[in-house]
Amino acid sequence: MDTSDIKKGLKFVYDGEPYVCVEFQFVKPGKGQAFTRTKMRHLLTGSVIERNIRSGEKIEPADAEERSFQYIYPDGADFVFLDANSGEQITVTREVVGDSADLLMDGSDCMVTIYKGNPVAIELPPHITVEIVETEPGVKGDTASNVTKPAKIATGAVVQVPLFIAEGEWVKVDTRDRKYLERVKAP
Repeated sequence: MDTSDIKKGLKFVYDGEPYVCVEFQFVKPGKGQAFTRTKMRHLLTGSVIERNIRSGEKIEPADAEERSFQYIYPDGADFVFLDANSGEQITVTREVVGDSADLLMDGSDCMVTIYKGNPVAIELPPHITVEIVETEPGVKGDTASNVTKPAKIATGAVVQVPLFIAEGEWVKVDTRDRKYLERVKAP
């Protein structure tokens, strides 16, 4: 591939390591050769680097693909996912799932990045609808705005919710920043 093929989300090999493009900008200075300023995230470690790639340089596509899998159950320290289309099951290690482990819900659709046949990254759905299983009761009349309390949700994670939320209620939680979004009706 050529540097003109660089776009957000492109997976490629740079210096022998797999990366995904996070940001890019084509730069044509008044003097000298044009280049593409890229910010890229390492597929295996998650570290982000910035590099300038000269126009005309060849880049090699990474043997990586993103596939939709459904989370089905934990297996010891690991997690098992199912490809609903093919029936294939894969096991993803706790290291790959990382901090997202306590937000996994049975049946949630996740995007799994597979590099050379091994799962290397997982992306949860943007938000989940989940039940509050443990929280302190709200005090009647305590309606100060933007005041929150900790609440444990059914997946085991603890999120900050407004004072009026009680145990047994269902809420929508943003999985990217673990923030309460809204109260919802039980599914």
